Amino acid sequence: MDNERVIVWDTTSALPAAQHDFVAVSLSQEGTARFGHRGSIPSKGEARTVVIELKDNAPAPIPNNSGYPLAFPRSHANKLLENDRVVVWNSVWLAGEPTPMHFHDKDALVVFESDGVLQSTTPQGEKVVAEIKFADIRFNRRDRTHSEMLLSGHAHAVIIELK
Repeated sequence: MDNERVIVWDTTSALPAAQHDFVAVSLSQEGTARFGHRGSIPSKGEARTVVIELKDNAPAPIPNNSGYPLAFPRSHANKLLENDRVVVWNSVWLAGEPTPMHFHDKDALVVFESDGVLQSTTPQGEKVVAEIKFADIRFNRRDRTHSEMLLSGHAHAVIIELK
């Protein structure tokens, strides 16, 4: 994946020194992530790793005028790290337990670490069902409001909110 915010690598190979600061998510160590700086080696090829290089163009912050709380913090999501570039969460969805309706004020990259089916519901009641698989990577744009619920399987992800 390569867009205006990130370059994403899903690799089992060693990578050269990163051109940007990055977050590395090891798929062999569930619920973990590490932050690295430009010039560091993001992956040594020891295990399957998702490397998210952070481009230097960040949009201006947007206000939350939705009337709903921000997406994070929330139940079943633990903060792994935070700095001036990212907030990284280890998040789990439980079957039949919807998240509260919430607003995403940041772009987010999601690295799923399990297989399941998630349903997203907007405040207007529109529902979207998505099948997720281990190692799926999704980029979600900011400025959206919804709740989420696990319909089947398991749902576990490392979520990188981009500042």
